[in-house]
Amino acid sequence: MIHNDAFARLPNLLNVLQAHTGTKSRLFLGVTASAVALTIILKQLNVKQPKLITDYAKVARELNNNGLEFDEWDFIIVGGGTAGCVLASRLSEDPNTRVLLIEAGGSSKDVVESRIPSGFLKLFHTQRDYNIYTEPQQHAGNKKKYWPRAKLLGGCSAMNAMMAQYGAPSDFDEWAEIAGDKSWSWTNFSKYFRKFEKYNPDPRFPHVDPLLRGANGPVEIGYNAHIWPGCAGFVRASMNVGIPFSPDFCTTKGTQGTNKVLTYIDSKSTRVTAESAYLTDDVLSRPNLTVVTYARVTKVLFDTSSSIPRAIGVEFASKSDVGIVGPKFHARATKEVIVSGGSIYSPHILMLSGIGPAVQLSRHNIPVVLDAPGVGANLLDHPAVPLRFKEKTGKAFNHLTPYNTRTRCLFIRDLLRYQLWGTGPIASNIGESVAFFRSDDPVLFPPAEYKHDIEDANSGADAPDIELIMCTAAARAHNKFLGKNLEAYQILIVLLRPTSKGSLLLKSANPWDNPLIDPSYLETKHDVDVLVRGVRTAFRIAHTEPMSTSVTDVHSTHPELDHHFSRLSDAELVDVVRDRVETLYHPVGTCAMGPGGVVDSNMRVHGTQGLRVCDASIFPKLLSGHPTGAIIATAEKLADVIKAQYA
Repeated sequence: MIHNDAFARLPNLLNVLQAHTGTKSRLFLGVTASAVALTIILKQLNVKQPKLITDYAKVARELNNNGLEFDEWDFIIVGGGTAGCVLASRLSEDPNTRVLLIEAGGSSKDVVESRIPSGFLKLFHTQRDYNIYTEPQQHAGNKKKYWPRAKLLGGCSAMNAMMAQYGAPSDFDEWAEIAGDKSWSWTNFSKYFRKFEKYNPDPRFPHVDPLLRGANGPVEIGYNAHIWPGCAGFVRASMNVGIPFSPDFCTTKGTQGTNKVLTYIDSKSTRVTAESAYLTDDVLSRPNLTVVTYARVTKVLFDTSSSIPRAIGVEFASKSDVGIVGPKFHARATKEVIVSGGSIYSPHILMLSGIGPAVQLSRHNIPVVLDAPGVGANLLDHPAVPLRFKEKTGKAFNHLTPYNTRTRCLFIRDLLRYQLWGTGPIASNIGESVAFFRSDDPVLFPPAEYKHDIEDANSGADAPDIELIMCTAAARAHNKFLGKNLEAYQILIVLLRPTSKGSLLLKSANPWDNPLIDPSYLETKHDVDVLVRGVRTAFRIAHTEPMSTSVTDVHSTHPELDHHFSRLSDAELVDVVRDRVETLYHPVGTCAMGPGGVVDSNMRVHGTQGLRVCDASIFPKLLSGHPTGAIIATAEKLADVIKAQYA
């Protein structure tokens, strides 16, 4: 059966390997691509199949007319995303603790587009993506913005760009101040980064001090095998404009600066996800852990017989590809329900369960269990704006979507390089190099030239508010690339500390309807001003040595590229920013931690018993960087808190 399933996946894998290839070329690609694909499949034949449950009657009771049938667990974790996988693994380490993890998607371990580092963009707009769009953005061209969200075990760790950068130390000190709990300060919280890390030293990067990194954790991190020449040039050019070199972004030595970025890619050039790191075959074989897949929790169940509602279980169901909703099931939690649905679905589930703004719940005829105005509020995200330039290295990534004989040959060559040695552009995470700096840096923005001050929204003096990401390919938006024969790269300008705040509201009481999402991009002048400064700096780097001589075709006049931006006024750049802004996929804050928020510093939902939230939704402020590491560390922290409480 395992062999049959593996070979049944072969046609799908071939489709991935031959994506966007013309009809006439399929015979040309067939033999070689088939050989590569077959090699991958044969390797997978020896992989032990995970113990994932889709027969829900094995773990829960189908809801009958009186609604009183339950199966019992100590802890039920709602959502098998980045945090959910960590919690399921850590809590089930105690053989006497029964843990049920419920995930709406399936495993990512056999999803080729996820496992191959450069393949993640092909997951967008597929059945493994929730395919969410925001409400029209009033301050960004009135456009709806696409938000990819992974419907997979491991959550967005299975579909992101794998960048292992955790933010600035002062970000966590700010959290500690908001929460009134010093355990969240960098001094105390950073131990959880070291706990999950398994750092692979790389002789190409001798500046990293291995003693400051974790060595024995489940999450392998390191510098991935491929370095595009343009990304190396970007680091040197950034230094030449005044951005210092950073030996290691994830320690106090290197919050600001430029370098190649660490990645969640292992020594075999395969993506590391929360699922692959924490839900290993050994973990899944534990008799006290059960993982249910392709099931969506529709609400948390409460005992409201006392003055404080207590979470006692969950209701869940599945939905077929043709939209047919299956029977509802109930499972009971004797200790706690932990909601880990992410910044979109955690507040959504709470509101569907009667925990949220009372006015909004009543509007949808949802019985109010607890009036909690903070649920769905405080939505924060990192907006990003791309700059695109012609490249002249001759090593662009266009051939990864081949369109002629030359690119088909290069594509097959790189497939073989990746499969045999784990090297080449297919091993790239696309966003290889970065630069972090402040919009008030007097070296980059001399006061004589930049005469107006910008509000300091940073968490501390050493925290950046701009990130530039050097990408090996150029796109109009997300995975919609420029012309197939236009060899170009892009620099993403990321606003790390926006002052604009959005919200998430219910669309209806139907749990299968996605909520209404309004990040309110660029509502404040601060956000636009910082991004314009970022655009200026990115353009300058692209036209500074060695980029200007070895990477950027400074003489290009292609109408789809941005070589003319030096001639644009600030007002014209503001129009560009509002037109192009997109998400960097980092929404947080919709179940924020703190006295006026949704959860306390131990992630317990205020005003309830037996209910916690653990994911990026509890972050009270955005990090000055990428959230995956902080999500993993947060789940590690909560696992320790729970173990201590029930010891």
